[in-house]
Parts: sequence; structure tokens; C-alpha cells
Amino acid sequence: MRKRLGDLLLESRVIDRGVLEQALKLQREEGGERLGAILIQHGWALEAVVYDALSAQMGIALAQPADYPKLPVLEDVFSVRFLRQSRCLPLHEENGVLLLAMVEPQDVFVLQSVRIASGLTPSPRLALPSQIDAAFDRLYSGGRASIGQIVGDMDSSESREEAGDVQHLKDLASEAPVIRLVSLIIERALESRASDIHIEPFENRLIVRYRVDGVMLEVESPPRRLTAAVISRIKIMANMDIAERRLPQDGRIKLHARNKELDMRVSTVPTMHGESVVMRVLDKGSVPLDFDNLGFQPDTLRGFLDALMKPHGIVLVTGPTGSGKTTTLYTALKLLNKPDVKILTVEDPVEYQMEGVNQIQVKPQIQLTFANALRSIVRQDPDVIMIGEIRDLETAQIAVQSALTGHRVISTLHTNDAPSTVNRLLDMGIEDYLLTSTVNGILAQRLVRSLCVHCREAYQPSNEVMQEFDLERLADGAPVVLHRAVGCEVCAGTGYLGRIGIMEMLPLSDAIRILIMRHAVSGEIRRQAVEEGMRTLYEDGLRKALRGVTSIDEVLRVTRED
Repeated sequence: MRKRLGDLLLESRVIDRGVLEQALKLQREEGGERLGAILIQHGWALEAVVYDALSAQMGIALAQPADYPKLPVLEDVFSVRFLRQSRCLPLHEENGVLLLAMVEPQDVFVLQSVRIASGLTPSPRLALPSQIDAAFDRLYSGGRASIGQIVGDMDSSESREEAGDVQHLKDLASEAPVIRLVSLIIERALESRASDIHIEPFENRLIVRYRVDGVMLEVESPPRRLTAAVISRIKIMANMDIAERRLPQDGRIKLHARNKELDMRVSTVPTMHGESVVMRVLDKGSVPLDFDNLGFQPDTLRGFLDALMKPHGIVLVTGPTGSGKTTTLYTALKLLNKPDVKILTVEDPVEYQMEGVNQIQVKPQIQLTFANALRSIVRQDPDVIMIGEIRDLETAQIAVQSALTGHRVISTLHTNDAPSTVNRLLDMGIEDYLLTSTVNGILAQRLVRSLCVHCREAYQPSNEVMQEFDLERLADGAPVVLHRAVGCEVCAGTGYLGRIGIMEMLPLSDAIRILIMRHAVSGEIRRQAVEEGMRTLYEDGLRKALRGVTSIDEVLRVTRED
């Protein structure tokens, strides 16, 4: 009996049981949409990986990028409308057989139609939707130009920067080549799974970089002379003031791409050679709001949920920018979000909108700060308060007072690990007795890149490595095997695909509360927590490396044992 797609993806560890159950639930709710489409749409699996499994399931070869023709095949036989609607494309004709790329290669009606229209025997190949769409655009829509081609179409005399002429910038930013140029930069970022797009002007060049899986990658960039036009176009899209180039600005772009609604948070700051722009891609559908998918180990998750489910008190999530703190908070909110629970959040900015949660956007320009908003929302009778970030003493004090008066408070803080969070709050000015009576637990986290399951390479570590990292103890009796990044077409040669969290959870036990009252340094708190069973970030990362999830190099890149 032919295996189901979900079982194939589970066997290859592309997804886990929790993701499969969520996808099947969505499939039932959405009236039977294909499982593969749901997994791709929600960012749980890459299109190439899903279609590779579908190819194995169907026993039909996958059409490769090199198979697509440079010119239309049998253009006088098939109408473009029929091909687009059928999601099929002729690839090659030889000896009475027509090689045919199809998104649905088992569609008997399309195969019969092709046979009748052409008089040839169709031989189907499974096609990735993105590849067949790109081929249609190239073959029948004039093609998708490269940045160099778009720039070549522009008159260099029209693209000079004219700092004082705002109307000229508006006109230039509204012209088709500039619109196509910015759209291409965004489109390529989405194809690369980038979380951020950086557009940075320097003295002699304009640099475009994408942050993919936490690592910056430089890509093809427009020439320096187009800096003003490109940045003005982005500012127009984000409803910013294009005349203001001396002060930082923030904006938001909403767009529909790749069958999804996307938000992009835009930030500009003035630099020596022009405005630097960063666009953060906010795709709610790709955020797996499930603790298992975030990388929680059972014991760490148990400690976090114990602290989260207490009727009042503070739970803190800490780590540097881009460590996944906000995603963890939203996952916690999803768990707490029930009809009998009123949740209020104060965020800067509101990254993802959640139904049933009252979310407040901080606006410092009208004095709507974290502290001012919190003073108001405690009078709104909330059960749970989420504070996007504790940045100052005033916000921390209101959070503590809210916890003392019976509210559940969850928030983030920028610290290196869980034990040092205690010292940060004491340094801010929070009294030790208030800290010990309100904080229930502190979770610290980082993100490490996940090894690509298609090309990772297993190896036996040397005795020196075994001893240095104490791998035999961490392996719990299992064979010690590590994996290294190799690189393939699926992961774009990086050897990594996606990211996963490494965590340490510090519950505030009586012994740790005594240390806090003594104003003990973070090292003492850490030693006590480890004695009580806390798994450090470093150890959690090494355990994931032993499971083949990530590499030792990646763990060392983001954290080292103190």
C-alpha cells in the first residue's frame, strides 16, 4: 500500500507529529485542501521538500530546473490560458512523446486533453508550483528581469539624486522600472526565506543584504545612483515622509505575495551616505505557535508551563534581539487565550495580531509609552498582561505591582542568560523582596540553525572532542554521533534549513530566592540552578547537536559555557 504524504515527511524528520496533527486539523477545517499545500503555506515545510516526498509517493519523477525550455514548446498547439489553468507546461517533444511538467500529474482530464490536442503521448513530470510559475512568467509574460536588466532599461540621466527636489523623487519612485526593482528585491527575499531586508548606502555603492536563518547574505544590488529612488519607493509604500531624511522613521507595508498576506515593518535611519533601510518580514502563517516546534525539551517546557500557569506573578523570556522571544510570548498567549480569560498586551510594535487578545501599540510621540499604557490597562480588569519589553525601572515597577495585585504578567528582557536577569532587575532598582515574591520563572533562549536533513553528514567525533564537550554524559548511553553541514540545492548550499531554539529555564526555588535576597552574583545563582536540574543553553544546544538537529559549530557560534 502506498504511504501517505504525512507519513513520508514524518519518516524523513521534515515535520514532527505535532505539526502533522495541526496540518490535518486545518485540512479538515478548510474543506479538504491538500496537505502539502497547507504545510507549505504555513511555513512548516519547504516546497521543494514536500514535492520531493510527493514524487516518491507517486512514483513520478520531479521536473528539474534545467528541464524547463528556453523557448515555448508547441506554442501553436496549446493556448497559454489552457496551460495556466491546468498548471502544466510542455518541456520537450521526441519520438511521439511529450514531456510535460504538471503540478497535478495524475489529472487524467489534462493528460487526455494534451493527447487529443497534440497527437502525442504525454509523459508527466511533477512540477514545483514556484518553478512552473516562474517558467510561465519567463516564457509567456516577457520574463522576470534581473536587477541588471531593469537598471539597463532606465535612463541614467533620470536616476540622479536630487536632494532638494521632493517632487522629482516622487515621480522617479513612481516610475515602472523603480517599482519593478523594489518588487524584485522583496520577491527574492521571500524566495530566500529572509527575515530581514537591509538596504545600505555607502560612499561608492548601495548594498542589499538578506538575513536568512539569522545570518546576513549579500545579494545582487542596484547601482549607487539609484539609492534615492529605491529608498523613496520603499518610503512611499510604507506611508513615510519622503521629504524627511534627517530623522529616523518607522512604517509598515502590507502586501500579498506567494498566496499569503504579509506585513513588513520598515525602519529608516540617516547615515553618512544616505538613509539605511531595514524591512522585517512578518509572516504570521510561518510562525509555528507550538512549543514542540520551537525547540522546547519536555523538562524545560514543564518548568516553563508550571511558571506560566500560576494564577499570578511574572514570567520573563530573555535573550538578545532576534532570539525568538516574541514568538515564545505569542505561543504562551495562544495557550492562555480562552473565552474566560481577558488578555491585554502593550507592544512596540504589534508584530502579529491575535484574535481575542486586546493589543496596544506603543506611540512615544503622543506619550503612549509602556509605563503610561500599563497604568491604564490595569484598570481594564485583565487576567493576563503581556509587556513587549521591560526597558526601564518605571515599566518594571508597574509589572511588579500588577503581579502583586493578582495579575499574570509575561514579558521580555535583554539579558545573556536566565541567572543574569535577576541582577539586571536589581540593578534597575527593583527591591529584592519584591523580586522574590513576584517572579515565577525566567526562560533564556537563543536560535541556532537547523541542519538540512537532505545533505547533513554524520561523523564520529574524536576523543578530544568527546572529552572537551563531555558528549558521553550528554548522550545518556546512546551512541555518540554528530552531524556536519554539507550543502545542497534544497538549502541553497548553506547546509542549514530553518532555525530552532535552545533554552534554559530558571524556576525561582526557595534556595534561589535566598540567594537573591543576599544579592548573590549570577554565577552563584547559576550554580544553584544547575544543582537543582536546570539545563543550560550550552547543554541544551549540545544535546540537540547529538540528536542531529544542529551542529557543534552552530551551538558554539551562539553560546559558550561560562
